[in-house]
Order: sequence, then structure tokens, then C-alpha cells
Amino acid sequence: MMTAGAEAGGTVASVLRQDYPELRHDLVPPGFSGRSHIQKILAEPGCDALLWLRPGDLLAPGALTAMALEAALTGAVAVAGLRVLFAETVLGLDIPGLTASDAPGGVPFTGGEVLWIRDALRAHVVLHAEGHLDASATWSALPESARGRIGRPVLLQRVSEAPAAAKSLSIVSLTGTGTQGGAGVAQRRLADALALAGHRVTGVALSDRPEAAEWTDDFPGAEAATPDLILAGNLHGATRSLDVVGRLARRGPVALVLHDLFPLTGRCCHPRDCTRAATGCDASCPGPDEYPQLAPGRIAGMHARKRAVLADPTGPWLLANSDWTLARTRELAPSDTPATKIRLAFPTATFRSGDRTALRRRLGLPEGDVLILISAVIVDGPDKGFSDLRTALQAVARPGVGVVAIGRLDDPARLGVPNLFAPGLIADEATLAAWYGACDLHVTASRHETLGQTPIEAGLCGVPTLAYRTSGLTSAVIDGVSGRLVPVKLGALAQALAELVKDGAARARLGAFARIALENRHSPAAAALSLDGLFRDRGLLADTARPSFAPAMLGHFPFAAQIQPGATGTVPAASRPLVRRLRRAKQMVLGRRMPLFVRRCLYLAGTLRRSVS
Repeated sequence: MMTAGAEAGGTVASVLRQDYPELRHDLVPPGFSGRSHIQKILAEPGCDALLWLRPGDLLAPGALTAMALEAALTGAVAVAGLRVLFAETVLGLDIPGLTASDAPGGVPFTGGEVLWIRDALRAHVVLHAEGHLDASATWSALPESARGRIGRPVLLQRVSEAPAAAKSLSIVSLTGTGTQGGAGVAQRRLADALALAGHRVTGVALSDRPEAAEWTDDFPGAEAATPDLILAGNLHGATRSLDVVGRLARRGPVALVLHDLFPLTGRCCHPRDCTRAATGCDASCPGPDEYPQLAPGRIAGMHARKRAVLADPTGPWLLANSDWTLARTRELAPSDTPATKIRLAFPTATFRSGDRTALRRRLGLPEGDVLILISAVIVDGPDKGFSDLRTALQAVARPGVGVVAIGRLDDPARLGVPNLFAPGLIADEATLAAWYGACDLHVTASRHETLGQTPIEAGLCGVPTLAYRTSGLTSAVIDGVSGRLVPVKLGALAQALAELVKDGAARARLGAFARIALENRHSPAAAALSLDGLFRDRGLLADTARPSFAPAMLGHFPFAAQIQPGATGTVPAASRPLVRRLRRAKQMVLGRRMPLFVRRCLYLAGTLRRSVS
């Protein structure tokens, strides 16, 4: 529904380009009282939802589908998205409704940013005197639980001047040894999202000596900064304690992102079936020689030190990346430790759907095969369910079905599938997205993920995921929407994989919904907004501070004229053949464990090398 005017032509065109199948648009002439018209539309049984547009405002491509899907998935009765403000060029993006519209810096709704579900609108609608919808008042009349927000543009609006700059914070993104690897990439993407939200973000690593992590707790160089906030994550590559977090938190706010559960245990990142983390980790730890390693005699003391940091009144806030991680945090952290769920950020313009046939030609992949994707930094890592994965893949292996294995796989023959393509580690996000987009289905057998980044990356490329219904994967894969989840039991993964290999229509449907739903929830804007709420709750930003984004944020959505490029150097360079052979030989003798005497030798060798250089 829209008000007519001189600029209504473009508005109408933007509605018709939505390609939404069950759409009707009404044009309200100037001077016409819309009260009776609105009430009449709301009374019609065929009307499920309503969106009110001003003349000149433009719906962004795909806006209706994105808002309608979020409403269907969450039960929200009003769903708001981002507004793109432009004149001759894009001036910025914002989202109304996060601050009081009558407060300094508040952003009022203008109508087209929100999709209203009919029954709720009938109960809560507020109209202006002339009968037009008062979007801000109607939104405020709804309970918070009934409001939904998505992190993608839904409205393009011409303005006469650039919006006033929002208040920004100085933030240090603190990591252990940098931003390579899964957790490091996730931390870097959060920092990038905050920079797009106008904050001043600096990346700092504790150390470049991973071999010394077991014996290092002091980092004077990294601790010198005094920002408004320290956003810490993935620290165990540089230290096995949280002592540095405790010292920093006594000086100012620290938020600790739980990319894994290492801050909550005596040593490990994923307790798996071990229950010691709930009662107190000690020398009976089943894997002290597994990464991140720690001498058995130090585990109990380290667990106590970590808990002391978390229990301190000045301790860090814990940020969980999924519902499961938040629940585990509340089980394992000391009582009253502040914990909040946030969204992780993904480069939603780099990871996007493409022409599958063209991508296969470019990458030298068979055009007619069903290609199954598996992806991890270490494909056969101990937490990736390699045995289950191999069994499932072998069950569907036949001519016309291929497997693409992205990541480190020292011995590809271990998979036991004939039609295997193994490009190895891919450090360039755009190239990685091309490999994803060339495949038909992504499958993981992992049981230990705080979230699971590869299902989201694949889904953004229009590739659905098959996974176990466990851990953070229950958030990364929206069952029946962006993929399928199966019980953790013998044969379940193989059976579901066989069904999806046969059902191309189901794969296409899941892939299309995956792109929309995951862009809504995991764009850089969605991640920044989830952190914005935390900053307000903790008093770092006033309620009247206006949330907004730099024009570059638009480049993270595929319909933008200028797409933001993806990152490079996201994973370590592939090892030389000799190193791979030595690693395989070591694993045959010692498995994946690193005994204490070997760790001490590496530490001494690193110390000697640095003293000489």
C-alpha cells in the first residue's frame, strides 16, 4: 500500500520488481483519508501482511521475501530492516526503531521499513490524523518479543543531507596470535562489522609465539592500550590462561567472544562427552596432549584461575555465538557471570549464489554431477566426525556423484571415494565462495561446534547443509529451511545424504531459502546490531545514540553497485609435500597428540632461534 504522488512511479516499479508471488499493491491518492482504506484492507481475509510506502521511497530488491520469511520463521508480527539513505550517492544506512523517535538522535519510522502482520496491526495500529499509518507509534505499541529485525536493506530513501554521525567507540579486537583459521576469521569479521558501524577498531595480537603458549601469561605490549572496550576472542593460541583478560577487565570493559569453550574449561576447547568441566577439570583430563595442550599437573590450577577471572565483579562479559553456546556457558561459567548471545558476521556479498554451471567450468569440475562439499581448516580433524563423514560419503559414491574437500587433508585416500576433488586450503574468500557455489550440497559430521561457520558460508552461496542435530549446528542450520538436521545415531547421516543426493528439487528449495534467511541473520549489519544492543545494555552507548552504518556497508549485499571485496590470507599457507609426509608419519606413531617433552623442545628451539636472530 502506498500514497500516490509525483514520485510514486519509481515506488510502484520497486514493488513490481519484488517478484513476490502473492502481492497486491494499492495506490492511495493525495488528500484521500486512508483510515477507512486501511481498515477495509485489514478486514479482507486474503490479506496476511501490509507494508506502507511513501511516494519516492523504493523497496530494495528481495525486501518483501526477506521480511516475510523472517516473520514466518520467528513469529514476529512486525519485521524491520535497514534503510539506505541516498542523495546523488549513498550517504549511509540505519535502522529505525532502536531508539525513541522523539529523543535526540532517535530514528523514526517512515513506513516502508516494516512489514506488518495483519492481525497484530489490527490490534495495535496507530493512525495519523489524516488516516495514514503512524509506523513509529504502532511499532512502540508492540511488545518487544513481537518485533523482528533483519540485517539487510529493505528500503531506499532519498534524503537532502547526510545523517549526523553516530557516537563511536574505540575498540581493540584482541586475539591470541592473529586472525587466521576459523575462530580468527570470525573474530576479524566481527571487528570489520563494528568498523562499518562507525567504531574505531584496532586489531591486536598477544603473541607470535604459539609454541610458548603453555608457559606464557604476560603480554605487556598488547596490554598497553586503553580503549573504550576490548573485544577479545581466540586467545588460546598465545596463552592457556585468562590472566591477561582479568588484568584488562580491571582497567576497563572487556567482552570475551566464545568462539569455543576454552575459557570455561581447564584446558580444552570442546569437552565432548567429558563432564569434568562442570565439576572441576584436573589431572585426569583425557586429552592433555591434544591441542591446546597443558601438562596434567597444571590443569586443575588453570581451571581455578579461569573461574576466578570470570567470577570477579570486574570480569569480562561472555558473548555466545549460538543458543547452544549460551546454554553451555550458563552451565559451566561461575554463577552471575554475564553472558549474552550475539550474531557472528559473514561477508554476505562475497559468499553469494552464482551461476553453478559457469563456476564449474571455471574450476574444472564436472557439470552434470551431483557435487557434495565438505569443508574445514583440517578436514580430518578429531572434532569433525571424519569416520561418520567417510561412511556417509562412501554410501553414495557412484558415477555421477562427486566430493569436493576443501581444507587440509594430508591423505585424501583416507576418504575412500573415487570422484574426489581436493583443492586444499583456500585462503581467498572469493575463491572459497566460488568452490562453495559450484557444489549442490554441503555435509558435515561434526558434533562439537559452538556455531559452525561452514554451514552459514555454504548457505549464503545457496548451498544447503546436512548436519547432526547437536551443539551450535542447531543455530547454523535452520532445519527444513537452510538444510536438514538428523539425529546423532548410526546411519542417520548416510540415509539423509542419499535422500538429498536423489532430490534435486529439495536441494534447490533449501538453497534458495538458506541464502535469504542467513543473510537476514548473519550479515555484518546483523552482527553489529547485536553488539549495539550489548553496548547499550552495558552503558557504553546511551539509549539516544543513533545506530547507523557507513555507506560501505551496502557493498556487503549482492545488489549493490560496488561489492566489497572478500578477505585474503584467511588460513595458513598449504604445507610443503615433505611437511605433509612428516606430519602423516608423526600421526602414525603419536596420533594427533603432542607429548610434553616435544612441546618443551619446540619451546626451547623457538627461544634459541629468537635469541640468535
